Amino acid sequence: MSRNTLNTLKDFTISGSKKGKFYSLPALEKSLGIKVSRLPVSIRVVLESVLRNCDGKKVTEEHVKQLASWGATAERTDEIPFVVARVVLQDFTGVPLLADLAAMRNVASKMGVNPKKIEPLVPVDLVVDHSVTIDHFREPKALDLNMKLEFSRNNERYQFMKWGMQAFDTFGVVPPGFGIVHQVNLEYLARGVHAASNVYYPDSLVGTDSHTTMINGIGVVGWGVGGIEAEAGMLGQPVYFLTPDVIGVNLTGALREGCTATDLVLTITEMLRKEKVVGKFVEFFGEGTESLTVTDRATIANMAPEYGATMGFFPVDDATIEYFEGTGRTKAEIDAFASYFKAQGMYGVPKKGEIDYTRELHLDLSTVAPSLAGPKRPQDRIEIGNVKSTFTELFSKPTGENGFNKKPEDLTKTYTTSNGVNVKNGDVLIAAITSCTNTSNPSVLLAAGLLAKKAVEAGLTVAPHIKSSLAPGSRVVTEYLTAAGLLPYLEKLGFGVTAYGCTTCIGNAGDLTPELNAAITGNDIVAAAVLSGNRNFEARIHPNIRSNFLASPPLVVAYAIAGNVTRDLMTEPVGQGKGGKDVYLGDIWPTSAEIAKLMKFAMNSKVFKDNYADVKGAPGKLWEAVSSTEGQVYNWPDSTYIAEPPFFDDFAMTPKAAASGISGARALGVFGDSITTDHISPAGSIKEDGPAGKWLKENGVMKADFNSYGSRRGNHEIMMRGTFANVRIKNKMIPAKADGSAVEGGITIHQPSGEQLSIYDAAMKYVAAGVPTMVFGGEEYGTGSSRDWAAKGTQLLGVKAVICRSFERIHRSNLVGMGVLPLQFIGNDSVDSLGITGKEIYDLKGLEGEIKPQQKVTLVIHRADGSKQEVPVLLRIDTPIEVDYYKHGGILPFVLRQLLAA
Repeated sequence: MSRNTLNTLKDFTISGSKKGKFYSLPALEKSLGIKVSRLPVSIRVVLESVLRNCDGKKVTEEHVKQLASWGATAERTDEIPFVVARVVLQDFTGVPLLADLAAMRNVASKMGVNPKKIEPLVPVDLVVDHSVTIDHFREPKALDLNMKLEFSRNNERYQFMKWGMQAFDTFGVVPPGFGIVHQVNLEYLARGVHAASNVYYPDSLVGTDSHTTMINGIGVVGWGVGGIEAEAGMLGQPVYFLTPDVIGVNLTGALREGCTATDLVLTITEMLRKEKVVGKFVEFFGEGTESLTVTDRATIANMAPEYGATMGFFPVDDATIEYFEGTGRTKAEIDAFASYFKAQGMYGVPKKGEIDYTRELHLDLSTVAPSLAGPKRPQDRIEIGNVKSTFTELFSKPTGENGFNKKPEDLTKTYTTSNGVNVKNGDVLIAAITSCTNTSNPSVLLAAGLLAKKAVEAGLTVAPHIKSSLAPGSRVVTEYLTAAGLLPYLEKLGFGVTAYGCTTCIGNAGDLTPELNAAITGNDIVAAAVLSGNRNFEARIHPNIRSNFLASPPLVVAYAIAGNVTRDLMTEPVGQGKGGKDVYLGDIWPTSAEIAKLMKFAMNSKVFKDNYADVKGAPGKLWEAVSSTEGQVYNWPDSTYIAEPPFFDDFAMTPKAAASGISGARALGVFGDSITTDHISPAGSIKEDGPAGKWLKENGVMKADFNSYGSRRGNHEIMMRGTFANVRIKNKMIPAKADGSAVEGGITIHQPSGEQLSIYDAAMKYVAAGVPTMVFGGEEYGTGSSRDWAAKGTQLLGVKAVICRSFERIHRSNLVGMGVLPLQFIGNDSVDSLGITGKEIYDLKGLEGEIKPQQKVTLVIHRADGSKQEVPVLLRIDTPIEVDYYKHGGILPFVLRQLLAA
């Protein structure tokens, strides 16, 4: 039964005589006497959800009034309960989430409660896109061979997903081989508006991947959350967050000839990182915004996590409607979509002065230049003419200054592998057109194809030892590259289709040859990868490739031809073509007119319709061949892929009393700035001699069958052993090498024994002895993908608190969601200023009695010399609901108690 909250339930006309109902924001403006129409569009979309879901319990009229009264520069103290329309999962994060749901059903069954009480209350789509690896490349059957390997490695996981499809009514799966979750979301899953009982409302979602923000490109409010928060959202909990600041970005002008959407997004990422938009909504407006295609907007929205924002939002306008028409949505859907947003007064890109923003920034699109980003972070943009000099400078800089700490004279040395391949520092060994950011955008993919065509015609080639690949985010990409006649040229340069999924960007680049690996590690070569991705953090692309650059698809092809990042593509030839003639980048770079001429192949609605009809109609023989079990409760098989999670082992309807403090704690790790979830959460390949590799071998798994951490996220035994096990993580507790450089790898010093152990082994010693542990860090702790296991693993290692200078948004909330205290140093206090070495004993005081959001507590440091120091720290439990989560031991037990009590 719809409630007419504040007299806002109204009729609107969809097309002709068809009427629908909606919760009208213009009516709310009238009812409250507040200028709702001057609120940022993104805030209004959230406000509609709060208004529509106002039930007087979880969502109250007071919540509606608070958000409607959003002040551009007001203090942010109000908590918004945001009920989303749906949830999207990728398979790395989706499988452990499904495992948690299955475990909840086990608890319900044991307690004599109908297991069907545990059921997603909003539609959930899981897109299997993270499980394919580039094992085969530069061969005609690479795609087929990689998919067969994917299915053989992941059969147990896929059986589990199929069980989930039949057990849960609202849980759907897009099988492997269709594309990357964010592109599939943009092209297929997003419906614009939804309707229930003829009440229409805008699409909104959270997703278990930080790049969920890509959907902001079509006016959908959505962002990445950890699997922990997504699970709560699926089970009826609103997504709670503090009312955000909204930064308006006024885009003016137009891109210059030769500049791509990738160059634009790298410029925006650099600019917004500097403007410190972490945790804020970013909303684009102005004439430059209006001129961007929807695929360009989606490219910018996708990289919101790289600039740190919760969202990078673009309002709905004519371009959005054209995109829906071109991607095969039905006329009825499109009519409802356009009519709804017009009725709400939210149609069209706002002009300067029409909206009240917290702060306004400006970017003239004509100032954007061709760029790459790297070699370690996506916000470190380098104009193409400076790539050579930047790499050369960083090559000999100390690691403390983001350098590689090498002798300058080593830069030009040539090393020969055992099978006769010459390798130098700066050599491009992986060149990948990959990732949702760019493979969703036909303009840059057609540009790559055109550049390949011109390069082949000029006689240019790519060296055979370079691992080149094309992994489109959707099968539609192959259709339009083929129709435009460009795919054969990409194939000739080694960029044949190898997979439809998230590959190089997530660490699924596959291995290099043993000979190349031996040469790199034996000679400490700083090799390079160039990829059209959004992530290039240390050890993410490949553990042996230390220099990773993000670039547009055409530049990926150009650098593959050049073969080394020390070749200046602005002044030196890309390579030698027919007759040994020098060929320059300008000779093969496509014009915007050439790209525009082929765009007609990219937006063919029939191709989109036919492609996505196969999701349910003909998902493929490999998927159909996967067997599965039936029933409402999962019978956990003996598997190294899937295991019943331990988070409900001691579950009771009454929670244990939350800890009133911590005493006698030891440091498990002391880290510096920019510790990402890639450093914390298990990702990429599993080391044979690490705790996870040893466990697999003890359980009869051969090294060849290890697969990746991502594929084994459904097994906590592996994931907890891989937490803090990144080969590039630097624990300050470990003394530096003789040359002053930091020791790398997931090791620590156990106290008081002084024994050097893996972090996992030390953690288990502390757990066995009943000693609580803490982790210390610097600025931006936990940046990176929305990794639930970064928090889950931390909790399973026995860590009670993480204390650092500042947190990334998702990881902070995930720590609370797992019952781990996030604490922040105040003022100029830091690990260094306080002289924290990891040899001390620590207490935490001030949690006695009622916990309040963002209260101050006291860290007591007991030093070896008997002295004691008391330091105030800020408790980063930010909202009242997070206090409840912490008291219940985390968000999962909290939600389970609510569901079982209902």
